[in-house]
Amino acid sequence: MGTIGSEASRLDGLTSWNADWSGLRVAVLGLGMTGFSVADTLTELRAEVLVVAAAASKEYADLVPVIGARLVLAPSGSVPGELTAFAPELVVASPGYHPDDALLVWAAEAGIPVWGDVELAWRLRDKVVHPETGLPADWIAVTGTNGKTTTVQLTAHMLRAAGHRVAPCGNIGVPVLDAIRDPEGFDALVVELSSYQLHSTSSMSPFSSVVLNVADDHLDWHGSFEAYAAAKARVYTNTRHACVYNIGDPLTMRMVEEADVVEGARAIGFGLGVPGPSDLGVVEGILVDRAFHDDRHHSALEIATVDELAARGLGAPHTVADVLAAAALARSYGASIEAVRAALAGFELDHHRIELVAEAAGVAWVDDSKATNPHAAAASLASYPSIVWVVGGLLKGVDIDPLVRDAVAGDTSRVRAAVVIGVDRAEVLDSIRRHAPGLPLFEVLHDETEDVMAAAVALAAGVAAPGDTVLLAPAAASMDQFRDYGDRGDRFAAAVRSHLGGIDGDDPLPHAP
Repeated sequence: MGTIGSEASRLDGLTSWNADWSGLRVAVLGLGMTGFSVADTLTELRAEVLVVAAAASKEYADLVPVIGARLVLAPSGSVPGELTAFAPELVVASPGYHPDDALLVWAAEAGIPVWGDVELAWRLRDKVVHPETGLPADWIAVTGTNGKTTTVQLTAHMLRAAGHRVAPCGNIGVPVLDAIRDPEGFDALVVELSSYQLHSTSSMSPFSSVVLNVADDHLDWHGSFEAYAAAKARVYTNTRHACVYNIGDPLTMRMVEEADVVEGARAIGFGLGVPGPSDLGVVEGILVDRAFHDDRHHSALEIATVDELAARGLGAPHTVADVLAAAALARSYGASIEAVRAALAGFELDHHRIELVAEAAGVAWVDDSKATNPHAAAASLASYPSIVWVVGGLLKGVDIDPLVRDAVAGDTSRVRAAVVIGVDRAEVLDSIRRHAPGLPLFEVLHDETEDVMAAAVALAAGVAAPGDTVLLAPAAASMDQFRDYGDRGDRFAAAVRSHLGGIDGDDPLPHAP
């Protein structure tokens, strides 16, 4: 291995697809969708690639030698001899690797730089350039505890309606490395960024950026709320045009105030109240833009009414906020107000985000499996007046007690009953019993994936009454009992449909013991 200084010097110069990446020894950690995209990209650049993973699907494992890389499967917590012998000059880690993982600790002790896939993608973004300008696609960066995917999809939809070639990518499911290598090219990429990805990103300079909100999440990964928030705040660094922030979340405003941005970048607020002259907000049930308007000090441009959004399933307060954030990002890129309106008229929420599964006998069944943390669940709970709450899962080190206290305590609680699932259910049960000892409370004792949702739906049906919403808003991750939040939501929906198809009219089901 060369000296640390020489390695850093070479990496400093690797800021283009056209730079000389050949022969660079890179260890890629992880072999999921992101890890494979990293390995595939680097081998295309003629780097020497060693993939190290604790596990890998047969599909990806079989493809590694095909693309010209090597694969080492090693148990978590170990540093395989093949890796030390390879003597990498760079490590590119998939987002799931904790900072205290043995492989990252080894890299730090050896003085080996560690990047994430977003850092690599930013440096390589000029692979495909605009045929007229000769410039790579602009990046519009989106992060936050809750609402990222909806905001990314909305922003991309608005920009398409404005005539731009645009791709949603990043943590939304399409690796950003795949997007920057698309031969058709794009005017802009709307990039969903997790706190994990931002933690290992330093070069990015987005056109516009937003932190939607910040609340406790992923504390098991970051170690503290402060570290988690600091990772989120990095999205504003070097923003060139507009830093969009949430007026209702003062921390996001402070992030913008403290960010080192490109000279001339504007601060644009969004919120559910009456907007100031550099904000987007709501006036008497109408979403309006005062930020991108020639007469913004005296009037506003109408985007849509809350009633119009509600008719499309977009009327929940947190979704209205996402619409405003997306409109701010799209307008910052030059989308007309007419394009924003047209996009909203044809937009539908993604699956598992406050998705109505069924309605029968006066009871609505709603899948918000994507509410994987307390902040998201709180927004979901605020959207319905009378709730049977299906809650629980893998808490990831997050304290759920404040959410439970706010949701179930007091005479104004919207929650009429709770059904608790998941491996961490004891903490949820204890919290509910402490804050609302009289609340009907049910526990799903089944641990087998096939049985969990059938039991939860049966218990919920036994207590739900006309006017109630049975709401799956787990406030927790899904990997304890399900493949992912999509699998959890799909199984909930399937259990609901099976239950509704198997009961006779309005005959009630027995209550849980």
